[in-house]
Amino acid sequence: MVIIHKRIDVQLSLKNKHLHLVIDHPGENYCGSRFDWTGKIVDLKFQNIPILTREKPAAENEHLFGRGLYNEFGIDSALGFEETEMGGWFHKIGIGLLKKVSRSYDFNKTYEIKPALFSVLHEKDKLIICCTSESLNGYAYRLKKEIELLENRFSINYTLDNTGEKKILTREYNHNFIGINEDSIGKNMVLKFPFQMNSEGFEEVVNPGNKVKINTSELKFKETPKEPFFFSKLSGNKVVDAQWELHDLNSKIGIRETGNFQTQSINVWGSKHVISPELFIELQIPPGHSKKWSRTYEVFTL
Repeated sequence: MVIIHKRIDVQLSLKNKHLHLVIDHPGENYCGSRFDWTGKIVDLKFQNIPILTREKPAAENEHLFGRGLYNEFGIDSALGFEETEMGGWFHKIGIGLLKKVSRSYDFNKTYEIKPALFSVLHEKDKLIICCTSESLNGYAYRLKKEIELLENRFSINYTLDNTGEKKILTREYNHNFIGINEDSIGKNMVLKFPFQMNSEGFEEVVNPGNKVKINTSELKFKETPKEPFFFSKLSGNKVVDAQWELHDLNSKIGIRETGNFQTQSINVWGSKHVISPELFIELQIPPGHSKKWSRTYEVFTL
């Protein structure tokens, strides 16, 4: 079934006795030019307790902002942007073509979109969504994402085929808008990593009022932050296992993301209602080749 940018009435979901995932169709709700339209996981419940939240709690035009588990390709520069002339079109993987209207790429900018072609296959415990681009400026690709439900965890399996004439150089991450049981972010939250952190090695630090504190391999909070916070390159550019684990001590629930890859780029963004740990993967795919990778999310009681 091919889906172009339009609203679909039939909801996509995967459910078992532990987890319930809700996934938007590619053309449903979020229609911005930043996040990948394939496999937009907008809701996740663990034993009927909500795990995910929104980028902005009460935003106008919320269909243009992040929610749940949204991923993005090319946050720094979209595919082929530098080679595209002003007024021309360039690829944003998982969305389609965007129109170039400025000399530098800005992921927060709203671009005019020509959507790619999408297909959806819904099986009992698995959802398969494909995005096929047109060929433009030597670039073309096919993205396949499989979301599979397994007991108290689920996996997102990616395959990116380079069907063009030029090498694909990009990076991908999941933004992970987490808000367990709609709790505020504060002393109840502990974010753990499988490596030791040294804030002197971070690339960027935004910590208003120093509400966030770094303890070796944990990120904690002195109190609820009133303004957004952000930390980048938490491993100090060292290559580490792609994993994070968040504990909510109030709800006694944890969630863990594990990638089947290593990374040297891990960021954390958040605000008073949301925390977003981000694991980046670097992608270099020659013409005629493919890259496969996966992310697994496990939800559990503490």
